Amino acid sequence: MAQITTLFFDIGGVLLSNGWDTHDRQAAVKKFALDLDDFEARHHQIVDAFELGLIDLHEYLTQTVFTQNRPFHEDEFVRFMFDQSQPHTDTLALVAELSRSNRYLLATLNNESLELNIHRIEKFHLNDYFTAFFSSCFLGAMKPDSEIYRKALQITQRSPDECILIDDREANLEPAQHLGMNTIHYQDAQQLRQELSRLGVETSASPSAVS
Repeated sequence: MAQITTLFFDIGGVLLSNGWDTHDRQAAVKKFALDLDDFEARHHQIVDAFELGLIDLHEYLTQTVFTQNRPFHEDEFVRFMFDQSQPHTDTLALVAELSRSNRYLLATLNNESLELNIHRIEKFHLNDYFTAFFSSCFLGAMKPDSEIYRKALQITQRSPDECILIDDREANLEPAQHLGMNTIHYQDAQQLRQELSRLGVETSASPSAVS
C-alpha cells in the first residue's frame, strides 16, 4: 500500500452538520410558515444548479421562498439558513491534530452552494486546517459524479492510492474507490481516528514531522 500523503474530507456530515438538508428546510418551513410541499418541490427542481454554482443564493431564494410577498426579508431567511450549521467539535479537533503534524495535505471535497460554503469556511475557521477546498460550487461538478474526484486528484497532482476520502455517505465513496482512492465511511471522530490509524495515518503532532 502506498504511503498516505493526502486526506480529503467531506464538510457536511463530517466536519460540520449538513448545511441545508431536509431537517434544516423543515425547520425553516415551520419558522417562516411556508408551504412544505411547495417549497420542497421548488428546492428539488433547482438544488443541483444551486450547489454547482450555476445560480446564487438570491436566485435560489427567489425561486423557492420569495415567489410571493412575505412578511419577512431575505436577509432574515439567510441568517436562519446560516445559523443551522453546527461544528462536529471532536472531528475538528482531530483535523487540528492532523494539521499541526504537517505530514499530510488536507483538503475538503464536498457538495455545497457558494454562499453557504464560504460562510461555513469562514465561521468555523476551516482555512486554518485545510490547504484547498474542492467544492461543487467552485468546480462545477458534484459528488458522486467521478469528475469532481478526478479534478481534485489532477489539481493536487496526487495518485489515488496515496489519498483517503472521508465521507458520511457511502454513495459518495464508491466513485473514489473505483478511481483507486482509499475511503473511510465516517461515523464519528473515534471511529475515524481508528480507521485513519489502520491506513497508516498518524494523528498526533510530532516535533519530527515534516511537510
